[in-house]
Amino acid sequence: MNTIERALSKQEKDKKTKSGDGSASQDSTSKDEIFASNQAVTPNSSKETSKTLTPPESIEIDLFKMEEKGFVSTSAKRRLINEEYRAIKRKILDNAFGPLSKSLNNSNIIMVTSSRPGEGKTFTAVNLALSIALEQDKTVLLVDADVLRPNVMRTLELQNQDGLMEYLLGEKSDIAEVMCQTNVPNLRIIPAGKSHHLSTELLASEKMYEAVQEFANRYPDRVVIVDTPPLLGINETAILANLAGQAIVVAEEQSTKITDIQEAVGHLNPDMAIGFVVNKAQNIRKDGTGYGYYYAGAN
Repeated sequence: MNTIERALSKQEKDKKTKSGDGSASQDSTSKDEIFASNQAVTPNSSKETSKTLTPPESIEIDLFKMEEKGFVSTSAKRRLINEEYRAIKRKILDNAFGPLSKSLNNSNIIMVTSSRPGEGKTFTAVNLALSIALEQDKTVLLVDADVLRPNVMRTLELQNQDGLMEYLLGEKSDIAEVMCQTNVPNLRIIPAGKSHHLSTELLASEKMYEAVQEFANRYPDRVVIVDTPPLLGINETAILANLAGQAIVVAEEQSTKITDIQEAVGHLNPDMAIGFVVNKAQNIRKDGTGYGYYYAGAN
């Protein structure tokens, strides 16, 4: 066999390999491997470009320190605040997944707000998230949407990082890139991210709407707690009120004015389920002591 014949013979063998064994090898590649590579082919181009999502680092919450600061305990200890938030979350979960949920839009999206700053809304949002995370059949996503004065990460004594604003600005292409896992198994957190002068427009954007729909519908067992700005004097909160199915309005006992609460509720969607938490309330027991947080009811 001369050189030309040997070359033709080799070429024929290569064709058979590509049409036979080669295709079988390609078919054996798992769907998970294909998805993980996340390859995209540019139209009218023979070159492939790969794009890999970069999820944020897991958040390590100092749960012992949080317990010392008066937050809901994730340990087996039986504490008053755990009992109080257990009662609060039960009504919220009933609204989210019970008969009333059929009459609410995004019943599992709960915005936590107040009439004015400093009344304890972030404290309440974090405690609700921790309490719901203790449920055996529920997961909870805590979103810091108070982009003007973000406080969730500060309350947890953690560094702020890329979050909701980076996603809305298009700097992060997928919401998963700003959704942080935590050392509490059923709890995820989306930080607020950086401040931006177009925060109102970004929160009112189609991208924000799509993100909320993703939160509400992707996982049927998920509860989303959204820490939002106060209701009075801030446009962003009224926008977010149209996306959530429930609202928790936090009031500080002996400080919040009834007229402020009435005005604040007027900014909410009347079709929402609206509840009230009285924060820093004195719980007078037989010994005359106590400190409580109460869910004051819902529409």
